[in-house]
Amino acid sequence: MIQSLARRDHPLKVVSKQIDILEHRNGVPAFEDKLREIELTPLRRTRMRIMQISVGKMCNQVCKHCHVDAGPDRTEIMTRATMQLCLDALDKTDIQIVDLTGGAPEMNPDFRWLVERLREREKHVIDRCNLTILTLRPYKDMVGFLATHRVEVIASLPYYLGRQTDAQRGDGVFEQSIEALKKLNAAGYGQEDSELVLNLVYNPVGAFLPPKQEAIQADYKREMKRRYGIVFNNVFTITNIPINRYLEYLLDSGNYADYMQRLHDAFNPAAAHGVMCRDTLSIGWDGWVYDCDFNQQMDLRVNHGLPQHIRDFDPDRFARAEILTGQHCYACAAGAGSSCGGSLT
Repeated sequence: MIQSLARRDHPLKVVSKQIDILEHRNGVPAFEDKLREIELTPLRRTRMRIMQISVGKMCNQVCKHCHVDAGPDRTEIMTRATMQLCLDALDKTDIQIVDLTGGAPEMNPDFRWLVERLREREKHVIDRCNLTILTLRPYKDMVGFLATHRVEVIASLPYYLGRQTDAQRGDGVFEQSIEALKKLNAAGYGQEDSELVLNLVYNPVGAFLPPKQEAIQADYKREMKRRYGIVFNNVFTITNIPINRYLEYLLDSGNYADYMQRLHDAFNPAAAHGVMCRDTLSIGWDGWVYDCDFNQQMDLRVNHGLPQHIRDFDPDRFARAEILTGQHCYACAAGAGSSCGGSLT
């Protein structure tokens, strides 16, 4: 019988337990075997289009399904020196999109410095925002800063009703999120004919796959406008990855085996061909390099002879590089596919 994770354990011990749990397949074939069936092994990077930088694990929220296991008690924060290493690596490439994530990325004391350096380089910057951070006093001018620098905001909002959102993210989060969205709209975000892009993220509360992105987007647009007067650009649907707190939930609720089987049964070759690790490079708060944000949370660094720290980055060696995969990758290739930019097909 698979045992639940002990959250009091050291993070590396928890990572080891997660890998052991995921490799205990419960009848689900290895993800590599599925790729082999569609002649997609080894899975390789096609290009480097996005650099995704995790600037820390500190967050003002403790969401039940957080794949980062972020919270107010996390002390991992990217330093300005490591940010400079990321900028140096970026200068060696033609990557135009930089995706800043966390935790709550805005809580990094050098967040604004990094955004300014990226915009000086004319990069398109994305801020993955939990919304509630924008309502707190120390960040009261953050919306203005983001608007001034034309930063795209991708904001987490599990549902357009309060009960469902608070159930996943904590009491009162929905009300604060609506307040933040209104501030963003007032600054021009999401408005018609505005260059300020505001996208929302939907991910399921339970042990199931998200609905079709077009359908849930239509519901969100209608209900957010009707109920709260809020407008935005797009909704991205993201499948919950069975790691960290979501894996804990699956184990505690007895849904783990069924969920993994559901992901396997929904395997989509077209989605597998388009998984985000093929065009994205993920950088951890301490400068270690990963094929994707989910591998980062599993401490699965780039492999196959690649330099593992951003200080040693060599774009030629990463071109067409082999990608490290595991059982958790089934989530990205299930149904319409899942990525940090929503569905893939």
